[in-house]
Amino acid sequence: MKNAELAIVAGPSSFELGSRIAANLNSELITVNATVFSDGESKIQMPNVKGKYCVIVQSLYPPPDRHLLQTLMISKKCRDDGADMVCNILPYMAYARQDRAFVNDEFPTMALIAELFESVGTKRIFALDIHSSKALSYFTIETINISSIPILAEYVKSNLHLDNPIAVSPDIGGRKRVEDFSQLLNIDFITLEKKRDRYSGEVFIDEKNIPDIVAKRDIVILDDIISTGSSVIKATEVLRKKGSGKIYVLCTHSLLADENFIKILGAGVENIISTNSVPSRAAKIDIAPTIASCICNRR
Repeated sequence: MKNAELAIVAGPSSFELGSRIAANLNSELITVNATVFSDGESKIQMPNVKGKYCVIVQSLYPPPDRHLLQTLMISKKCRDDGADMVCNILPYMAYARQDRAFVNDEFPTMALIAELFESVGTKRIFALDIHSSKALSYFTIETINISSIPILAEYVKSNLHLDNPIAVSPDIGGRKRVEDFSQLLNIDFITLEKKRDRYSGEVFIDEKNIPDIVAKRDIVILDDIISTGSSVIKATEVLRKKGSGKIYVLCTHSLLADENFIKILGAGVENIISTNSVPSRAAKIDIAPTIASCICNRR
């Protein structure tokens, strides 16, 4: 495999990111042409990749079902062509939040996702800050979860001029993430206690347990995924009640629609900053060099 020619296969959802990764590696870039018909069906066209070490870059952001199926089609095309290796870079892994049954009669969709990738010939999966490590446990092939924490911290250090900052995780589940982030910046951190109604989706944050140390200090709210922004808005509200300074929001994956982006800013957030795992107005941090380095290390 090490002698096979490396080819970065840029899927339709991540052409720009795939191009950046190929440029970082000085490798061949293969473009996938995708047609979406009026009935919603997809068709792909791409050159033959026989004998190549194929790394498919396709993020599974909305619409996730379309991007997932396209990725499976590309993977199978590579296998059927006789590629020497088929890897998938999934910067945003859809369905990772469906890693178990939370209420009666639910189905852990990630179990199916794992079977589908393995069935089309994928031998290695790269994800970026996947929401749940359990999601990767359904795969029997090699999986690598890349951390964006170092580049998020570097962005803050180089671009934000903060007054006595403190990092905040909007929920207990993000404690390890915010702890690692704060260590790189040598700043304090706290975690909020968030509860979400499994049926309505409404978010609640316990204000009583927020320490007074947030007063008059700039805040970096750190999360892996921001979808609607409801958790961020709730966190911003309670932090402002405690007298915080400026509030910035930092995340790996921004799935925010424009109206939700504006709502978060309207709640008192200075800016929302994410990686380019998902193309969005928040995407200001390029993950291509980090991913390219991981590809090199695993060849």
